[in-house]
Amino acid sequence: MGKPKSKDKSKSKLKTSKKSQHTQAETADKYRCYQLSVQEPEHEAEFFDDVYQQEYDRKPVTLREDFCGTHAVCCEWVKLDDDKTALGVDLDPECVEWGIANNQSELTDEQRTRITLELDDVRTVSKQKYDILAAQNFSFWLFKTRKELLEYLKIAHKNLGKEGMMVMDMMGGGECYVPQEEERDIDGKFTYVWEQHSYNPITHDASFYIHFRFKDGSEIHRAFEYHWRFWSIPEVRELLEEAGFSKTEVFWEGEDEDGEGDDNWETTEEAYPDPSWICYITAYK
Repeated sequence: MGKPKSKDKSKSKLKTSKKSQHTQAETADKYRCYQLSVQEPEHEAEFFDDVYQQEYDRKPVTLREDFCGTHAVCCEWVKLDDDKTALGVDLDPECVEWGIANNQSELTDEQRTRITLELDDVRTVSKQKYDILAAQNFSFWLFKTRKELLEYLKIAHKNLGKEGMMVMDMMGGGECYVPQEEERDIDGKFTYVWEQHSYNPITHDASFYIHFRFKDGSEIHRAFEYHWRFWSIPEVRELLEEAGFSKTEVFWEGEDEDGEGDDNWETTEEAYPDPSWICYITAYK
């Protein structure tokens, strides 16, 4: 079809005016922006699968994703094999519903039948025992006291089968304690902004915000906010041992020639004190 001719120029101007009233921030989907900026669910599902097989010499089948949000990892997990199943647990109905409408819509009908979702506190004991329990994106940092975190880790231990593995990610480095903003362009579509708003060295209480900024100057200000305790690797490993896990490992990412991450994760007990780092902790039942 060719371009239609405008018979009424006043109507055409009115429509243009209405469109211009909406900024990019107003029409953007904050959950879509989040997934494009922060998550790598395909990598995480494959990483969980590979590490588990290295430890137990068998293929894991069942995954429980705590603090699942839009449960993108659950969706990638059931794609890996026809027998894999996933449970996602979260308290926020809005993000869970978004995941159903947007992430599960990318799955086949059969794959969707292998995902179960529960709007519940992650400190609930499942009837089923899982091969892998994942608590990603530093989500367990919302437990600010030793007592609270230990309670959660003990429950996580109960939710795992005899050959069970828990996976968490951690961040740290000197730059993480300094109030600042880090910007990153996302495919030329928008700018992801990670704001380290505050950090109290006495209590380790810390606040972080995510903003999304767009080319027209508009912004989704504080699209997501987090008020956490900044936990350290030794603290978490000691608590995992106290919770009943028999062994823990730290997976650290290697670097390429330019000093950037090379997606090659290896276990180690020594690492260079990078000013800003991310790692995985795995714990085995």
